[in-house]
Amino acid sequence: MKRFVTSLVISLCILAYAIPAAAQFRWGPSVGMSVNNLKFKQELFDVSKGIGGSAGVKAEMMFPGIGFGLDMGLYYEQRATTLDLGQKLIWSSEGYGKEKIWLHSIDIPFNLKFKWTRMQGLEDYIAPFVFGGPVFTIQAGHSKCDALKYSGGDVSLIVGGGFELYRRWQVSASYTWGMTYALKTRLLTDLSARNRTIDIKVTYFLK
Repeated sequence: MKRFVTSLVISLCILAYAIPAAAQFRWGPSVGMSVNNLKFKQELFDVSKGIGGSAGVKAEMMFPGIGFGLDMGLYYEQRATTLDLGQKLIWSSEGYGKEKIWLHSIDIPFNLKFKWTRMQGLEDYIAPFVFGGPVFTIQAGHSKCDALKYSGGDVSLIVGGGFELYRRWQVSASYTWGMTYALKTRLLTDLSARNRTIDIKVTYFLK
Protein backbone atom coordinates (compact mmCIF):
# COMPACT_ATOMS: atom_id res chain seq x y z
CA MET A 1 0.00 0.00 0.00
CA LYS A 2 2.77 2.47 0.91
CA ARG A 3 4.64 1.68 -2.31
CA PHE A 4 1.45 2.27 -4.30
CA VAL A 5 0.80 5.64 -2.65
CA THR A 6 4.42 6.71 -3.24
CA SER A 7 4.05 5.88 -6.92
CA LEU A 8 0.78 7.83 -7.01
CA VAL A 9 2.38 10.95 -5.52
CA ILE A 10 5.23 10.81 -8.06
CA SER A 11 2.72 10.42 -10.89
CA LEU A 12 0.73 13.43 -9.65
CA CYS A 13 3.88 15.55 -9.55
CA ILE A 14 4.70 14.58 -13.13
CA LEU A 15 1.11 15.34 -14.15
CA ALA A 16 1.21 18.76 -12.50
CA TYR A 17 4.46 19.60 -14.32
CA ALA A 18 2.99 18.53 -17.65
CA ILE A 19 -0.24 20.57 -17.35
CA PRO A 20 -0.39 23.48 -19.82
CA ALA A 21 0.43 26.93 -18.50
CA ALA A 22 -3.19 27.99 -19.12
CA ALA A 23 -4.35 25.85 -16.19
CA GLN A 24 -4.82 27.80 -12.96
CA PHE A 25 -2.90 26.13 -10.14
CA ARG A 26 -2.97 27.23 -6.50
CA TRP A 27 -2.57 25.77 -3.05
CA GLY A 28 -3.04 26.61 0.59
CA PRO A 29 -3.38 25.32 4.17
CA SER A 30 -6.52 23.45 5.16
CA VAL A 31 -8.00 22.43 8.53
CA GLY A 32 -11.15 20.59 9.45
CA MET A 33 -13.12 18.35 11.76
CA SER A 34 -14.73 14.98 11.16
CA VAL A 35 -17.32 12.57 12.51
CA ASN A 36 -16.23 8.99 11.98
CA ASN A 37 -17.89 5.61 12.26
CA LEU A 38 -16.68 2.07 11.62
CA LYS A 39 -19.01 -0.13 9.59
CA PHE A 40 -18.49 -3.80 10.49
CA LYS A 41 -19.65 -6.70 8.35
CA GLN A 42 -21.86 -7.86 11.23
CA GLU A 43 -23.36 -5.85 14.09
CA LEU A 44 -22.12 -7.92 17.02
CA PHE A 45 -21.57 -4.98 19.38
CA ASP A 46 -22.32 -1.26 19.60
CA VAL A 47 -20.13 1.14 17.65
CA SER A 48 -20.24 4.83 18.60
CA LYS A 49 -19.23 7.70 16.35
CA GLY A 50 -16.26 9.83 17.31
CA ILE A 51 -15.07 13.36 16.53
CA GLY A 52 -11.67 13.90 14.98
CA GLY A 53 -9.74 16.53 13.08
CA SER A 54 -7.46 17.15 10.14
CA ALA A 55 -4.76 19.53 8.95
CA GLY A 56 -2.79 19.69 5.74
CA VAL A 57 -2.35 21.24 2.34
CA LYS A 58 -4.90 21.43 -0.46
CA ALA A 59 -4.13 22.08 -4.12
CA GLU A 60 -6.50 23.06 -6.91
CA MET A 61 -5.92 23.01 -10.65
CA MET A 62 -8.74 24.53 -12.71
CA PHE A 63 -9.08 24.77 -16.48
CA PRO A 64 -10.35 28.24 -17.46
CA GLY A 65 -13.66 28.55 -19.26
CA ILE A 66 -15.07 25.07 -18.58
CA GLY A 67 -15.41 24.98 -14.79
CA PHE A 68 -13.71 21.59 -14.45
CA GLY A 69 -10.48 20.88 -12.65
CA LEU A 70 -8.59 18.68 -10.21
CA ASP A 71 -8.66 18.85 -6.43
CA MET A 72 -5.77 17.24 -4.52
CA GLY A 73 -4.44 17.25 -0.99
CA LEU A 74 -2.11 15.87 1.63
CA TYR A 75 -3.66 15.67 5.11
CA TYR A 76 -2.97 14.37 8.56
CA GLU A 77 -6.27 12.86 9.74
CA GLN A 78 -7.24 11.79 13.24
CA ARG A 79 -10.36 9.62 13.44
CA ALA A 80 -12.06 8.27 16.55
CA THR A 81 -14.59 5.52 17.26
CA THR A 82 -15.70 3.64 20.38
CA LEU A 83 -16.25 -0.13 20.23
CA ASP A 84 -18.21 -1.82 23.03
CA LEU A 85 -16.36 -5.14 22.86
CA GLY A 86 -17.54 -6.01 26.38
CA GLN A 87 -21.01 -6.85 25.03
CA LYS A 88 -19.69 -10.20 23.77
CA LEU A 89 -18.26 -12.90 26.02
CA ILE A 90 -15.47 -13.67 23.55
CA TRP A 91 -13.92 -10.27 24.39
CA SER A 92 -15.31 -9.49 27.85
CA SER A 93 -13.71 -12.72 29.15
CA GLU A 94 -10.35 -11.23 28.17
CA GLY A 95 -11.01 -7.95 29.95
CA TYR A 96 -12.16 -5.81 27.05
CA GLY A 97 -15.00 -3.31 27.49
CA LYS A 98 -15.66 0.00 25.79
CA GLU A 99 -12.55 0.63 23.74
CA LYS A 100 -11.80 4.10 22.37
CA ILE A 101 -10.06 3.63 19.04
CA TRP A 102 -7.96 6.36 17.43
CA LEU A 103 -6.71 6.08 13.87
CA HIS A 104 -3.92 8.45 12.79
CA SER A 105 -3.39 8.56 9.05
CA ILE A 106 -2.03 10.39 6.04
CA ASP A 107 -4.78 10.95 3.46
CA ILE A 108 -4.17 11.73 -0.21
CA PRO A 109 -7.38 12.66 -2.06
CA PHE A 110 -7.42 13.05 -5.85
CA ASN A 111 -10.75 14.44 -7.03
CA LEU A 112 -12.48 15.67 -10.14
CA LYS A 113 -14.00 19.08 -9.39
CA PHE A 114 -16.60 21.32 -10.98
CA LYS A 115 -16.94 24.95 -9.95
CA TRP A 116 -19.59 27.40 -11.16
CA THR A 117 -17.43 30.22 -12.60
CA ARG A 118 -19.84 31.96 -14.99
CA MET A 119 -22.29 33.72 -12.70
CA GLN A 120 -22.32 37.26 -14.08
CA GLY A 121 -19.55 38.39 -11.74
CA LEU A 122 -21.07 36.82 -8.64
CA GLU A 123 -18.29 34.20 -8.69
CA ASP A 124 -15.90 36.93 -7.47
CA TYR A 125 -17.75 36.82 -4.16
CA ILE A 126 -19.19 33.30 -3.92
CA ALA A 127 -18.87 30.26 -6.19
CA PRO A 128 -20.35 26.82 -5.38
CA PHE A 129 -18.52 23.62 -6.32
CA VAL A 130 -18.84 19.84 -6.17
CA PHE A 131 -16.15 17.15 -6.22
CA GLY A 132 -15.58 13.42 -6.02
CA GLY A 133 -12.92 10.77 -6.40
CA PRO A 134 -10.63 8.32 -4.58
CA VAL A 135 -8.76 8.83 -1.32
CA PHE A 136 -5.60 6.85 -0.56
CA THR A 137 -4.83 6.43 3.14
CA ILE A 138 -1.68 5.36 4.99
CA GLN A 139 -2.18 4.51 8.66
CA ALA A 140 0.55 6.33 10.57
CA GLY A 141 -0.55 5.22 14.04
CA HIS A 142 -3.42 3.84 16.10
CA SER A 143 -4.63 3.03 19.59
CA LYS A 144 -3.11 -0.01 21.26
CA CYS A 145 -5.80 -2.69 21.38
CA ASP A 146 -4.63 -6.30 21.09
CA ALA A 147 -8.14 -7.40 20.11
CA LEU A 148 -7.78 -5.62 16.77
CA LYS A 149 -5.57 -5.95 13.73
CA TYR A 150 -5.03 -2.80 11.68
CA SER A 151 -4.73 -2.80 7.89
CA GLY A 152 -1.91 -0.26 7.55
CA GLY A 153 -3.83 1.62 4.86
CA ASP A 154 -7.05 1.69 2.90
CA VAL A 155 -8.77 3.15 -0.16
CA SER A 156 -11.99 5.20 -0.05
CA LEU A 157 -14.37 7.12 -2.28
CA ILE A 158 -15.37 10.67 -1.42
CA VAL A 159 -18.13 12.99 -2.66
CA GLY A 160 -18.79 16.50 -1.47
CA GLY A 161 -19.51 20.11 -2.19
CA GLY A 162 -19.03 23.59 -0.86
CA PHE A 163 -18.52 27.20 -1.79
CA GLU A 164 -15.68 29.59 -2.42
CA LEU A 165 -15.62 33.09 -0.92
CA TYR A 166 -13.79 36.03 -2.49
CA ARG A 167 -11.68 33.63 -4.60
CA ARG A 168 -9.54 32.78 -1.55
CA TRP A 169 -11.55 30.88 1.05
CA GLN A 170 -13.20 27.51 0.47
CA VAL A 171 -15.57 25.75 2.84
CA SER A 172 -16.46 22.15 1.99
CA ALA A 173 -18.41 19.21 3.39
CA SER A 174 -17.94 15.63 2.25
CA TYR A 175 -18.82 12.01 2.92
CA THR A 176 -16.26 9.22 2.58
CA TRP A 177 -16.98 5.52 2.05
CA GLY A 178 -14.17 3.13 2.90
CA MET A 179 -13.83 0.61 0.05
CA THR A 180 -11.26 -1.58 1.80
CA TYR A 181 -11.06 -2.53 5.48
CA ALA A 182 -9.36 -0.30 8.06
CA LEU A 183 -9.21 -2.88 10.84
CA LYS A 184 -10.50 -6.31 11.84
CA THR A 185 -10.85 -8.35 15.01
CA ARG A 186 -8.17 -10.95 15.77
CA LEU A 187 -10.44 -13.61 17.29
CA LEU A 188 -13.01 -13.40 14.49
CA THR A 189 -10.76 -12.87 11.50
CA ASP A 190 -13.62 -12.30 9.05
CA LEU A 191 -15.10 -9.46 11.12
CA SER A 192 -13.62 -6.39 9.43
CA ALA A 193 -14.68 -2.74 9.41
CA ARG A 194 -14.53 0.13 6.95
CA ASN A 195 -14.47 3.84 7.69
CA ARG A 196 -17.51 6.05 7.14
CA THR A 197 -16.57 9.70 7.62
CA ILE A 198 -18.25 13.10 7.41
CA ASP A 199 -15.74 15.93 6.99
CA ILE A 200 -15.96 19.71 7.12
CA LYS A 201 -12.87 21.60 5.93
CA VAL A 202 -11.83 25.23 5.55
CA THR A 203 -9.06 26.17 3.12
CA TYR A 204 -7.27 29.45 2.43
CA PHE A 205 -5.49 29.64 -0.92
CA LEU A 206 -2.19 31.51 -0.93
CA LYS A 207 -2.12 31.93 -4.68
